[in-house]
Amino acid sequence: MAKKILYVQTSGIDTPKRLYSPFVLAATAKAMDIDAAIYFLGMGITVVKKGMAETVKEGEFPTLKEVMDQAIKAGVELLVCEQSTQLLNVQRGDFVPEARVVGAATLNDMVLDADGTMWF
Repeated sequence: MAKKILYVQTSGIDTPKRLYSPFVLAATAKAMDIDAAIYFLGMGITVVKKGMAETVKEGEFPTLKEVMDQAIKAGVELLVCEQSTQLLNVQRGDFVPEARVVGAATLNDMVLDADGTMWF
C-alpha cells in the first residue's frame, strides 16, 4: 500500500514566499511514489483561484502557476475547503479546473489516513 502525505495550505496569495513549498514537496512526493494531496483552507483557497497563481513570482523561481502545473502533471490532488469558499465568498467556478471543492470532513478523514501531514 502506498504511503500518503497531506499538505495543508492556509497561507494566501498575500504571502507569496509561503506558497511554493507545498507544490514542490507534493510533486517530489509523487516522484517518490507517495500519494500526495494539497488541501487549501482559509486564505489558502486564494492560491487556486483562477488567474492568481500567474501573479506570483519570487526571485529566480518560475511563476507559482508553472510550479502548480508541474505538481498537477505529477498527479498531485488539489482540494478546496467548501466552508472557506463560503467564508470568503468565492464561487465554486472561480477555481482552476483541477481543484475540487470538498467539505470539512474530507480534511479530517485525510489527516487521519495520511502517513504525514504538513501545514503551510
